[in-house]
Amino acid sequence: ADTQRQIKALIVTAPAELRERLRGLPLAKLITTCAALRPDRTDAARPATAAQIALRSLARRHQQLTIEIADLDELLEPLVTSINPDLIATHGVGPDTAGQLLVTAGENHDRLAGEAAFAMLCGAAPIPASSGKTHRHRLNRGGDRQANCALYRITLVRLRWDPRTRAYMERRTKEGLSKKEIIRCLKRYIARELYQIITKNDQESAA
Repeated sequence: ADTQRQIKALIVTAPAELRERLRGLPLAKLITTCAALRPDRTDAARPATAAQIALRSLARRHQQLTIEIADLDELLEPLVTSINPDLIATHGVGPDTAGQLLVTAGENHDRLAGEAAFAMLCGAAPIPASSGKTHRHRLNRGGDRQANCALYRITLVRLRWDPRTRAYMERRTKEGLSKKEIIRCLKRYIARELYQIITKNDQESAA
């Protein structure tokens, strides 16, 4: 993500000809195009050449990191599946998000008194922000930010592919909630659902 932001920031400040060539390209096409740039190194002092060198370097770094992430996911998936197969099978949960949530819950196991505590730990518990006759909540900026990012990615996947989540978004939008507020609510619901799955083995052992 940092590399992507750096590439897009460079494009904004690049000379007009190069900027127009790259602006608006889908991410995959943008990375491929930048990685294939052939700057004239004999004239590296030119702004266009310097921009091309930097963009090509960043794009090739992005490609390498993508390969490394894919390799790590291949190693992570069977490990996470062996620990909690129900979690990895949950809609929207991938190996990376499952691994992060398991680490977050595992490192703080003695603090998880219930699903509300897990939501607070993940920064997904709503914070009251009412004023006068206005009753509202705001996003929680605390908690484990990596776990919060995992919940956010799961939410985005469900908003794109899950009909029930899309219907919820449509209904709450008609009720006047902003997209940010709806995503906050969805992260809270997902935290509740995943807590039950993550702690299922403990609950069964206690029973």
